[in-house]
Parts: sequence; C-alpha cells; structure tokens
Amino acid sequence: MTEKEFDRLIDRRNTASEKWERYKDSEVLPMWVADTDFMAPPAVLEALHKRIDHGIFGYTNTPQELNELVISRMQSMYDWQIKADSLVWLPSLVCGLHLACRAVGDTGTAVLTPAPIYPPFMSSPRLSQRELITVPMKLEQQRYTIDLEALEELITPSSKLLLFCNPHNPGGTVYRREELQALADLIIRHDLIICSDEVHCELLLEPGIQHIPLASLSDEIAQRTITLMAPSKTFNIAGLGCAYAVIDNPDIRQRFQQVRKGIVPDVNLLGYTAAIAAFRDGDEWNRAQLNYLRGNRDYLVNEINAIPGLSLNPIEATYLAWIDVSATKLENPQHFFEQAGVGMSPGRDFGDPRFMRLNFGCPRRILEQAVERIRRSLLNHLPV
Repeated sequence: MTEKEFDRLIDRRNTASEKWERYKDSEVLPMWVADTDFMAPPAVLEALHKRIDHGIFGYTNTPQELNELVISRMQSMYDWQIKADSLVWLPSLVCGLHLACRAVGDTGTAVLTPAPIYPPFMSSPRLSQRELITVPMKLEQQRYTIDLEALEELITPSSKLLLFCNPHNPGGTVYRREELQALADLIIRHDLIICSDEVHCELLLEPGIQHIPLASLSDEIAQRTITLMAPSKTFNIAGLGCAYAVIDNPDIRQRFQQVRKGIVPDVNLLGYTAAIAAFRDGDEWNRAQLNYLRGNRDYLVNEINAIPGLSLNPIEATYLAWIDVSATKLENPQHFFEQAGVGMSPGRDFGDPRFMRLNFGCPRRILEQAVERIRRSLLNHLPV
C-alpha cells in the first residue's frame, strides 16, 4: 500500500453518504462528520466480497476469531490483558455512551463530561434522564486536558459517571501516563465509574507518543472502567456498524447488557467480517494512511496559522482540526464558511462557539481547495 492511493479522488455523491448528502445540491466541500474519503483497506474489501459471494445473510453470532483478534491486539499493542467475557459487541460506539449512562446510577443522578467534547457526550446523559455536568478543559502547552481541580469541585454525592475521551475529540490530545494516573486516582477516590471513548486510539499522528488504555493502568481502575473502541475510524468502516465495550467488572457488565436488551441490536455480519479483516490484515494500510494524514496535518497547521483571524494548535491524533475562529468576529461561522464553500462542524455543537472542526481525512487536493476558499473568504471579510 502506497501513500499515493490516498490521493485518489472517489466520487461519493449519489451514494446516500451522510457526509456528502448535506451539500449535494451545492459546490460546498463537506469536511464535517468524522469519516474519511479514503477507500477501505484492500483486505477489508476482499473479505466483504468473499462474504457476499456466500450469499446468505442470516442472524450471526460474534465470531470467535474476532474475540481472539481483539484480545491479542490489546496485548500486543498496549500490554493490556483482557478476557473474552469482558467484551460486549455493539453496532456503534455512540450507543455505548448511551448504554453507559443508563447502566450507571439511576434516574436523576449526575454524569460528568468534559467540554469541549464530541456532541453525544452531552446528549447521552440528557436522553438517559441523567443530570449533565460539564467540566472545563484547560489548554496548556497547546494541549487540551481535563481540569482535574475543576472536576473535583464539581463532583457531588449524586455524581456517578464520568465520560472521558482519549484521544480527545475535537482537540486531538493523547493523554500521557501521568495524566491518566491522576484521573484514575480521582475516580477511585470519589467512587465513580468512568466510560472511556478510545475510538481514535490507532490514529496517532505525533511520533513518539503512545496510546494507553485507561483500564490498563491497574486492576483497581479497570473495575471502574467501561472502555469503548471500534475499527470504524481507523479503517473507515463506520457505516458497517461494529464496535465493542471492554467491561471487566461483572456487575457493571451485567447492568450494561441488561439495559441494551430488546433495544440495541447485534452487530451485522458484514460489520463482523470487516472488523476481522481490518484487525488481521489492515495494519500496513493504516501505517500508510497515518503517513498521509501527517502530511495533511502539517500542511493544514502551517496554512491555517498563516491566515489572519485563525489559530490551530498542534494535533497529536485523529484527522480532526479544532480551529479557533474567535478573532474573525464572525456572528455565524458555520454559515460564513459554507458560503465560502467549506462545510465544517460548528464549535457550538461541541460546547465552544469560538471554534470550528474541520475533517482533514481527505485527498490533499481537496484539503488545498478548502484552505484556499477559507483564506480567500477571510481576506475579503477582515479589514485591512
């Protein structure tokens, strides 16, 4: 697999793509929802073709091979030993957030979540009849982390669950071991449960950093952690619907499985098929993807910071850029940039209207077009 494959322009119009359908009747470049415009790994395509050729698509149990692949992968990548009994397969990571909110505490108890954050972190507690408490994040040395002092002050007797995101979406932070340990100590000290969204863990862009699953720190924190992971972001197979939770604590796992019964369906067989192929044979492809994404990131950071009114911090992971547009004084940044021909996610949806999130998981030519449109529109807008 060569990086040149990621330069390929694939027409996603008229495919019912959520990302591209939003702007189907315009020339706006869709750079919002978090899927990429890269074709899935060849091994995944081959496996899907083979499964489709079989021709029968009935109800499907979780393949034993997939459980074994995940267990082996967690061991080899993170030195994290998990058991097959701890795995709960899900049709999406977002439903895992909702299930965690329903499985921990009771109606009216509090769920803490950092902000800015991926929008379902704020909607899932409300939809689960929980009280939402947002915890400010702090920006230090151009990295977003949870303000642990603020978090501790916001904890009340009704606080039962903390939602956590590592790598952070939208800020791109990869938490270091000492940061994770400090958070784990706080969780244990206050008798909380934590749900850790780690879906971007294989999209690390900064050389020399590593992802550390929170639950891998110790058995004590593992007994308090619901870890959510999926192959969806890494291998661009989100539409196939396959994710998993790792829940060591049998009481929490039983409650998690109980609240899903009759509501959340099992993973479909093509989701299982794609996950097996991705985990078994997709790593070389992902190494090429990461090199390509690093090039996109470096280009974007340089270009955005050269545009008056915009600011972009370094991005350690993900293919998402959290752009500070506050200096532009735009009343409606989303509308302004859509008029300029670039469709981004508004920061208000993440809890901070001063920002816009841009998805740079696309061919370089598309990213260059988007940057030029942003630059041209702001140069015409801002006073000399």
